[in-house]
Amino acid sequence: MPEHLVVEREVTLLDLLDRILDKGVIISGDITISVANVDLIYLGLRLLLTSVDNLEAIRTGIPALPATPGQA
Repeated sequence: MPEHLVVEREVTLLDLLDRILDKGVIISGDITISVANVDLIYLGLRLLLTSVDNLEAIRTGIPALPATPGQA
């Protein structure tokens, strides 16, 4: 019987935020508030979370240049 290795990796909040801004995340959802099966409020949500460089690359179609270590 093969043994399965579980590798735990701690991820800091900074690492997670860096990865999200580098790759981008899209979150979408719908909320409907109703009373007695009558829809009163419908709210559609769409959220794009990415860096400004990636957003410009998406808009223009030109890939963003990687940041250099001395650049702010």
